[in-house]
Amino acid sequence: MTEYERSRTMPAPPEQVFDQAADVSRLGEWLPGDLHVRAGDPPAVTVHEDRTDEDTPALLRPRKEQMRLEWGTREQGSYAGWLQVAGIDSGASEVTVHLSFFDGSHDPGEERVNEALEGSLSSLAELVRLRIETPGG
Repeated sequence: MTEYERSRTMPAPPEQVFDQAADVSRLGEWLPGDLHVRAGDPPAVTVHEDRTDEDTPALLRPRKEQMRLEWGTREQGSYAGWLQVAGIDSGASEVTVHLSFFDGSHDPGEERVNEALEGSLSSLAELVRLRIETPGG
């Protein structure tokens, strides 16, 4: 099993950050560009990965009371992850994303995963910033 984790501070209360991250219709705005999530019968989703051109049945479970979003493959059990939002001083939040690859064939490698995590957290931070700065955002 291989695990990866990254964190980033965001200038918004945890509820706002979590709502942005857990909005299934907006996942494509902050996930890596080669992953596309289609909602099914909750918590079921389908994830399309451009790199492999494959659709994978997956689960996506938002847990608002815990400010946590959990996901993973449905049938193979080869991959899982979570996003946790925690409030910190002065109305900001810390967002942590953790990925676990139980099957080495699904692990794209440390460099690629770390770049994807950094890019995703940066994109999420930008979406949160825009939401705060845009009235009614």
